[in-house]
Amino acid sequence: MTKPLRKAVLPVAGLGTRFLPATKAMAKEMLPVVDKPLIQYAVEEARAAGVQQFCLVTGRGKTAIVEHFDIAYELEATLRARHKEAELRMLRESQLPPGSIVTVRQQEPMGLGHAIWCARAFVGDDPFAILLPDDLVLSETPCLQQLAEAYYQTGGCVVAVTEVPHEHTNRYGILDIGKDDGRLVEVKGLVEKPKPEDAPSDLSIIGRYVMVPEVMQYLGMLERGAGGEVQLTDAMAKLIGQVPFHGLRYEGRRFDCGDKIGFLEAQIAFALKRPEMAGAVRAFLKTYV
Repeated sequence: MTKPLRKAVLPVAGLGTRFLPATKAMAKEMLPVVDKPLIQYAVEEARAAGVQQFCLVTGRGKTAIVEHFDIAYELEATLRARHKEAELRMLRESQLPPGSIVTVRQQEPMGLGHAIWCARAFVGDDPFAILLPDDLVLSETPCLQQLAEAYYQTGGCVVAVTEVPHEHTNRYGILDIGKDDGRLVEVKGLVEKPKPEDAPSDLSIIGRYVMVPEVMQYLGMLERGAGGEVQLTDAMAKLIGQVPFHGLRYEGRRFDCGDKIGFLEAQIAFALKRPEMAGAVRAFLKTYV
């Protein structure tokens, strides 16, 4: 039987250097898109997919991320005293149930694969999701929920994939594919950041994964790959042929919020989805176009 997907790992130890000086004293995952931080979007997406337990792989100066999901007694009391019921409900919606969130430290910046390996005790023998908060997806059905549905259909590993310009394959993990029904593709191989002339396809993995726990044994070898780092892509590649492995062309639009332009575009796109804001946003945009 396919085990239920109840765990998620969120690597949040990065320094956010592309957003300095804003991230000098604040975690990049706490940067807001409209009125919610990136980390909250990721957690809400995971909960919509049935995830109940979360592991944040953190680094120094990241305590605000965990505190964001705590009960804020003083703030709640102030809102209650001022009869700000809407704000109080919004605040409570950001909280997680007791015991549902743990943190582990990635002491050295050794890559995404190393960050995921740091969560090995949390994962245990269970399947788990990986969400990179920098990747924000605007969709009717939350992206990880789409992946979870595919996981229950196929078992094994499922990754979210999207077409990228052929000349940009050296920026992404690229799939070598087999059967393709237009939505779900069989993964025959994975290549981390190949040169365009060496790329087996134009299908790239984005920051949403459903993994089997066996990936940890390969991450635990701590083999260095592209950039001298422990690459998640390399460990996943070793699972191909051992377990079912598929890529899902998800419904939705992805924004790279680790990039300033992607972050600014996400602000506009998410604001336009809010009925109470859309009209005003369209009005002010006319003055800049």
